[in-house]
Amino acid sequence: MVVGAVECRGFRNLAAARTPLGADVVVVHGPNGAGKTNLLEAVYFGLTGRSFRAGDDRDLIRYGEGRARVELELEGGGELLAALDRSGERRHLLSGRALSGDPGERPLVNVFHPDRLALVKAAPAHRRAHLDRLCGAIWPARADLRRRFGRTLAQRNALVARVRAGLGGAESLASWDERLAAEAEPLIAARADAVDTLAEPFSELGVRLGLDGAEVSYRPRAAGNATELATELARRRAEDLGRAYTSYGPQLDEVELRFGGRQLRRFASQGQQRLALLALLFAERAALLEAGRSAPLMLLDDVMSELDPAHRELLVSLLERGGAGGQALITATEAAQVPSTSALRIEVSEGSLANAPALRAA
Repeated sequence: MVVGAVECRGFRNLAAARTPLGADVVVVHGPNGAGKTNLLEAVYFGLTGRSFRAGDDRDLIRYGEGRARVELELEGGGELLAALDRSGERRHLLSGRALSGDPGERPLVNVFHPDRLALVKAAPAHRRAHLDRLCGAIWPARADLRRRFGRTLAQRNALVARVRAGLGGAESLASWDERLAAEAEPLIAARADAVDTLAEPFSELGVRLGLDGAEVSYRPRAAGNATELATELARRRAEDLGRAYTSYGPQLDEVELRFGGRQLRRFASQGQQRLALLALLFAERAALLEAGRSAPLMLLDDVMSELDPAHRELLVSLLERGGAGGQALITATEAAQVPSTSALRIEVSEGSLANAPALRAA
């Protein structure tokens, strides 16, 4: 998937302009604070309808403006529009049609940014959610597994709370044990398969980036077929009633990243965690391409600053590999930090982008 152009209005410090982006590799360069990350964020907002940064999405709206609006022109046809006003009201349209949020409806996008280090060093929930999105991207038929399991889990938890409050008997949980187990079994299997597809490319990329011994593994908290899962849920009912929530199942799984046999999130340096995130994102890209899926759009913010020249060359070679498809937007303070001879280079200065014609006021 390639974004041919991005048009922004009222978005952070970016000037109202339409910026052509139709190249496999786009280098967005300029001094710190110029608005480079904001341009990547605008593209992400157009694709997903939200920000990749922590905080309130309404911070996307430029000071003094009532709303932020981003339009993306997609190569091959179609336009995406995302808009947000200060009341919190949102719009997200594909060629004028409201996006429903169905799995696979939005283009795939991978982000390298300091806030995304949560995938490496934060709580397991971040990695579970990320892995489940990857499952849906590789195998569209499995895209709904997380939502279905989550809905059933919420219903069982609600019943646990009612029984604990004396509003029902524990025997009423039996049918929900079976339903939850039936939803858990395929979710566990999908996660295991996804990690299997990531393991080899993650390890290989780790070695090439200087993280010898990098590993990704799946650590499920529940195992077995649906019958075995239901039996264990029944065995733990008293414990669940005491805690007022379901204490067994894939909602507690861990996706573990290790380096030299030690957990990356606990024992790796910040620089090593950055390299691990980079290896993970490119391993996902390799897994998608191996499965015959479209390459994700790569948004790489300040990725080159801590890489030596050899690793910068490696990164560019991975992105420019013939026939792989996809697109990458990379920010850098200096254009020369991205050693590509074919990249489109866009200079940013105080929110204005070179060669981007200004737009008239809406």
